[in-house]
Amino acid sequence: MGGVSNQGAAMDAATPDEQLEAFIQKYTPEIGAFARDALARMRARLPGAVRMVYDNYNALVIGFGPNERPSDAIFSLVMFPRYVSVCFLQGAGLPDPDRLLQGGGSVVRHVRLSAPDDLQSAPIEGLIATALAHARVPMPATGEGRLVIRSVSAKQRPRRPAP
Repeated sequence: MGGVSNQGAAMDAATPDEQLEAFIQKYTPEIGAFARDALARMRARLPGAVRMVYDNYNALVIGFGPNERPSDAIFSLVMFPRYVSVCFLQGAGLPDPDRLLQGGGSVVRHVRLSAPDDLQSAPIEGLIATALAHARVPMPATGEGRLVIRSVSAKQRPRRPAP
């Protein structure tokens, strides 16, 4: 699991929003715009959520939870060099009538997004509503939420696809 770095004094002085933007800037303009739009839609849907950012080895992850406990998080947006996914972090037992959820682990399921507005499609919105209803710890329905940078991996895979 490589080490964690705080990216020097410049990142220490940056606000969490500025740090997140710097992480997104590592991606292509298309994936960056996609992620910003999807993030804005999730923030609008979950205004009271604590957003936890992990700039990991494989991907940039923005988790959404009722508090700062990662184990209570309900969703995450995950940015890869070629696509963005929404993860249902307590999704293994969710009803999935449209068979959208992917993954075979014991806890998490995900949906690869084609466009940010997929988040507001009836099938995915249904999964989001069901996940919220079944969450171990309820998500606050209101509030401003907050952004927390949880970790930054010193070693990372390239954030842009190879040419």
